[in-house]
Amino acid sequence: MTRTRSLELPEYAVSDEAAAYIADTLMEIALQFESTHFAQIRRHYQSLRPEPDDYLGQQLDLFDENPPF
Repeated sequence: MTRTRSLELPEYAVSDEAAAYIADTLMEIALQFESTHFAQIRRHYQSLRPEPDDYLGQQLDLFDENPPF
């Protein structure tokens, strides 16, 4: 038997104004965190990227020699 959700608002429902203030506050916290820890975040994402040497051999050569133009 499949359960269906009630169309009632959840217990934590807030007003439109409160929702807007909460969203603004959370965005401000995220932006402050990112600006404070930007270097660490960037280092982490760079560590996930493959090194340029890893790309060697993946590109096919279109010409045996230099192109004639």
